[in-house]
Amino acid sequence: MKKNNSIVVQNLSVSYKSMKAFKIKTNLFKMWRKKDVFWALKDISFEIEKGSVVGIIGMNGSGKTTLLKTIAGIFSPDIGIVDIKQNSVALLSIGLGFNTELSGYENIILSGLLLGFTKEQINSKIKEIIDFSELGDFIYKPVKTYSSGMHSKLAFSITALLDTDILLIDEVLSVGDMNFKEKSYAKIKEIIEKKDKTVIIVSHSLSTIEEICNKVLWINKGKLMEYGKTSEVVDKYKEFMDKNKE
Repeated sequence: MKKNNSIVVQNLSVSYKSMKAFKIKTNLFKMWRKKDVFWALKDISFEIEKGSVVGIIGMNGSGKTTLLKTIAGIFSPDIGIVDIKQNSVALLSIGLGFNTELSGYENIILSGLLLGFTKEQINSKIKEIIDFSELGDFIYKPVKTYSSGMHSKLAFSITALLDTDILLIDEVLSVGDMNFKEKSYAKIKEIIEKKDKTVIIVSHSLSTIEEICNKVLWINKGKLMEYGKTSEVVDKYKEFMDKNKE
């Protein structure tokens, strides 16, 4: 029987290109620039079934955020494909996607439209989003006046309460004040328990991953190390980290 997949990734590679300067010995004032290619992801393949909750783990710089942004369509693959099966997808990431000159209210509408919702669908959710954000009258002030915590509250409220098929979460469950952290965590668990949405979570908190994820994908230096049951992959990751301590 064919799996009911929400996401299929095949032979995915994503690169960043940078320019490196170096001197020519005969002329100290002349600079040539050489293009370097850094492969953030290298030949990664996996499938995620609808309703799964998948954690992505790995050390800093392993390519976790790059993978989320590629699934979200923000980055394009250099090689390979990402197929989200015509599902709607939202990425919840710190500092992503607001027009800071607009108010929080206006950004709710703009974000909803960019996610593919109609104005009527957004209006049906907007009060719930505002109430959840706890921003009060600040919702009508420009986002550029917000603190980082207020920004995070708004981002979480929009993404969690607008009903996309795939929800991508990049290290945002650990931001904001303690009460909002607890409320956000409870909201994510509520979404997960419905089992109608595919959720991918990037987190350095292995306890969070172990509690809410049924599968884990481990990336190291852009390469897929393991993908499978949470307990098995996390144990292998911990063993790897212990061996590689300085």
